[in-house]
Amino acid sequence: MRAVLLYIFIIFHTLYMCWWGLFLSAFDKNGSLIHRWAAVPWARMIMGIAKILGIEVEIRGKITEDMKKAKIFMTNHQSYFDIFALLAYLPHDFRFIMKKELMEIPLLGYAMRKVGYIGIDRENPRAALRSLKEASDKLHHGISLLIFPEGTRSPDGSLLPFKKGGFKLAMKTGAEIVPIGIRGSAKIASKGRLRLRKGRFSIGFGPPIDSKKFSRRDIDRLMELTREHIKRLIEN
Repeated sequence: MRAVLLYIFIIFHTLYMCWWGLFLSAFDKNGSLIHRWAAVPWARMIMGIAKILGIEVEIRGKITEDMKKAKIFMTNHQSYFDIFALLAYLPHDFRFIMKKELMEIPLLGYAMRKVGYIGIDRENPRAALRSLKEASDKLHHGISLLIFPEGTRSPDGSLLPFKKGGFKLAMKTGAEIVPIGIRGSAKIASKGRLRLRKGRFSIGFGPPIDSKKFSRRDIDRLMELTREHIKRLIEN
């Protein structure tokens, strides 16, 4: 019953906020207005209803609210609830980099393109390069990005191998990497299941990693360092 109530709310709330976001797009040049007044309120309302139904989020660690410096946030991915929580509690103007299939959802996909989310087609190298170029342009214009370096949700909450795309982007642009560790959301809504469980999951913010200190030959070392930070945030 808990899941049914929340899913019904999410469907109708999403439809309303998509239309609201599309209206805002007429006055928005880079998607920041839609992010602030549509995407964030959309997620906060969903998390508010989830809290009433017994699902809570704990925030661990601090993150700078310096909006002038674009960053690349990298986080593990356990559940679709991660999306709601990150939008609701990450105090930055950021855009998701996600699978292109999500950008093809009717209405929602169009709204996500308007806010500036970037879809990655890993099966098409040329399209993937165009997406990375778009991501680089956003960083150069002061807009932060959020990447799931695992590339997909973990079925059991364990940390999957990382893909190199986001790290190449960090090295190309010199953007800081901010590690984020999400712990316990797989128990709330596990991959492939619609059932929801009561409980609490946490989001932990780690210290920024300066990608400028690494040469292109050190990309594996940068990946390993980021992975260690995220793993520590998940386990501690």
